[in-house]
Amino acid sequence: MKPILIALVCLVFTACATVRPDPSILETAEQAIQAAEAVGGDEFAPVEMRFAREKLESARKGFEKEKYAVAVYLVDESEINSELAMEKSRTAKSRRRVNELRKSNAELDERLRASFGDEYK
Repeated sequence: MKPILIALVCLVFTACATVRPDPSILETAEQAIQAAEAVGGDEFAPVEMRFAREKLESARKGFEKEKYAVAVYLVDESEINSELAMEKSRTAKSRRRVNELRKSNAELDERLRASFGDEYK
């Protein structure tokens, strides 16, 4: 009975051991940050970019300390923050373009009213 119990305890401990994830996940997170930078993340989403960088740095420290589960979680958070920064940047650029077009339309409308008066509608 005792050998079976020892074997069972060893099996449980073996199952709970964390496997070292592929270090390339750090590179993937770094690439996500670079992609966000390329679309203007630092300008349009500085908070998210800071969070992404901080999470990636914490993940690197987690790898060094062999806290792999935490490191993988932080890498995921870093990538999510990078993606959020990209989308915020795209949204801000679209809004900027919409505002430019509205301004242009208002100027055209004003010129048409000045040229044609009330006849223009």
